[in-house]
Amino acid sequence: MSEYWDHSTSGSGLPKEFLVSTELYVSNVAAAALRKPVNPRRRPEKRETSIGQVEDNRKLKEKSSWLALSKALTGAGHWRSATCKLSEEGERCLLNIYVDESILYQTVYIHLLNQTDIRQLDGSLFFRKDCLGIYCIGGQRWTSSYTSEPVYLQFSSTELCNTWFALLRSYAIPEIYGRWFFPSDGGSYRMWRQVELTVLQGRELGTIKPFENGTHGDTAEPDAIDIGVYCAIHLNDILCGRTTVKKGIGSPDWHESFTFSDLPPFESLVLCLWREKKLLKGNKFGSVKIPLCNFRRGETVEGWFPVLHSGSIDSDIQVGELRLKLRVDEEIILPYAAYHGLLSTFKSRNFLDWIHDFESKLKIRTLSMSIMSVAIARDVLIEEVQEQASREVDETPSSHQTLFRGNTTLTKVMELCMTFYGKAFLEASIGSVLRRLCAEKVSIEVDPLRSGKSTKDVERNVELLIYWCQEFWNQIYAVRSECPQELRQLFETIRTLVETRYQTDSTTQESIRELPWQSVSAFCFLRFIVPAILHPHLFGLCPGLPSPPVQRSLTLIAKVIQSLANLNSSQQKEEFMRGLKDFLADSIPAMIDYILVVSTSNKDRASHPKSTSNRHDRLNVINDLRKRALDMPVLEREAIPSLPYLLDLPRHLAIITSTVIRNSREFHARAKPHDPAERPLDDFCAKCFKVEEQALLRVSQLATKISSDRHSPSPIGGPPPGASIVETIYGSIPIRIKFAPPVVFW
Repeated sequence: MSEYWDHSTSGSGLPKEFLVSTELYVSNVAAAALRKPVNPRRRPEKRETSIGQVEDNRKLKEKSSWLALSKALTGAGHWRSATCKLSEEGERCLLNIYVDESILYQTVYIHLLNQTDIRQLDGSLFFRKDCLGIYCIGGQRWTSSYTSEPVYLQFSSTELCNTWFALLRSYAIPEIYGRWFFPSDGGSYRMWRQVELTVLQGRELGTIKPFENGTHGDTAEPDAIDIGVYCAIHLNDILCGRTTVKKGIGSPDWHESFTFSDLPPFESLVLCLWREKKLLKGNKFGSVKIPLCNFRRGETVEGWFPVLHSGSIDSDIQVGELRLKLRVDEEIILPYAAYHGLLSTFKSRNFLDWIHDFESKLKIRTLSMSIMSVAIARDVLIEEVQEQASREVDETPSSHQTLFRGNTTLTKVMELCMTFYGKAFLEASIGSVLRRLCAEKVSIEVDPLRSGKSTKDVERNVELLIYWCQEFWNQIYAVRSECPQELRQLFETIRTLVETRYQTDSTTQESIRELPWQSVSAFCFLRFIVPAILHPHLFGLCPGLPSPPVQRSLTLIAKVIQSLANLNSSQQKEEFMRGLKDFLADSIPAMIDYILVVSTSNKDRASHPKSTSNRHDRLNVINDLRKRALDMPVLEREAIPSLPYLLDLPRHLAIITSTVIRNSREFHARAKPHDPAERPLDDFCAKCFKVEEQALLRVSQLATKISSDRHSPSPIGGPPPGASIVETIYGSIPIRIKFAPPVVFW
């Protein structure tokens, strides 16, 4: 699969085209239609209405709603190579998808889609990364098979996926309300929604609880040996993700997390539980239904939810419980100019100081990523983390034993930075080896008390542990030069600060001389690579928790790699781990070299021609987006996420504002008046309340306008009759208003 795409513009006003090679998911139903030759003469004719929508001569059976999409993938399917061509034709934007180089599979009319119809897929849906889903119905596309299935595309890299995500959404319709109030802004505000879900565990799954009138259905326990249970996650009746299959029944443990972002208006969240048995068709035995319309926004709820099975009588039957952790976010986003005062206050201090104040004084522990994203968007993250690191080293007592070992604001932000910048680096370092170990179900136990086996068996396991440690270390060391520049800068700062603080040189005692290297490894290994080996599912390296024997193998490997990162070859707490002494001693010189490489800034960032070519092509897309954005209203322009990280600065500021408002009451109740130490946070809270006032004013204007126009014909650009009711929570104040669908002119 190529990472190449063309961008050609011959001049102002001429058609533009973008090409990309992808993988396309084709269901068996669609594949059968592809095998039949398509007669161009029989292709339905299309004409444009006065507003630019496409009408077919054939009668559309689908409802003109994204809810009409299929609830699950239609049958089995497969991935095949495809080419996508995005063409701009005046006010229209067409995405042509070709298979087998020349067969037109579908044409999607991107300009007729809402931005929320184009979403990044959760990796659990296909257990693939870098996938986009395009949710469109009959009137928004042409296809030879007339399918209502979403279009699923996989890109060859995260960078390519992000670029095409921004490009496609730039031609789609943003969810903007109140366009007639602020024509220069393009509307009053826009909306953003997200659901974070963690499926923790189940209990008594498949067990029917008796009712007063007796039990209903078959209560016999099925054979648990070859039965697997998994959850399929549906948002607004669309399959969005799934857990891994857990063998046996009753009380499976998943501990799998999902994030669904950029969503359309909420309706329901449904988790369908399926039972799979070897050689037999799976069957659905229950579901958890959670209405999201009235779910409290911005708060994490954890608890046991009943699993219900629809019986033949009026009432449902409970067939177990699921323990879930759920957070629902829905934010009103104002134009960027509305946040200028807040941003000015934000700039007055290091962003790590704000994180510290929010955690210690407002008890907010969910804003670190949003605050860090603001710093990234302002291009000050590296500089301010380096400043904080310098402060922390200077304030460290003369003893160096606990340097960077505690959970300080700096160490937490460094962990976020490594996760944010280092995903591809982590995958290259341990991804392939780790998945191979999981696939081979490698079980290693070197503790005689645990294994209960003979000395020879334990020795063989020690040799097996050395083999896999060598496999992991070889791969980690081989990709050291791929460490991102941002992480290199941070690691270099840590190393040089410690060298200066403790004045290390060739004459210094060995424990002090190794301190700069150990300080770097305390971040790179202790807080990044080793945790990923221990919990690979939390870092997206493998789906679901590994089996207990494999988890034990990973735990032993993680211990050895951490000892190596500590430059420790002799001190082993457990007697049974001393067989690794030679491996550690032989590998320490390579570990020192590794640390020096990842903690030295890469001056020649264009060392990889392939990356340079991709970067050049990506800049072409960015430049085109910037040119087109000049003619867009403010809110439409700001709704396009900025590359390369898909940052949305107004959205992050809106999230910070509403969260601070929800949590600031206790702070104001206990804060001492005129205390200089409280003044920065007090000023920040005051700016947040000013932003909220603007938001409430815009919402009230919209509600008043809709109310006054309810019984009168809608003016041009006004809301259509019959606007739906949407529950919005801004800050801590619930506002129930009638939201009009976005009005768009072509």
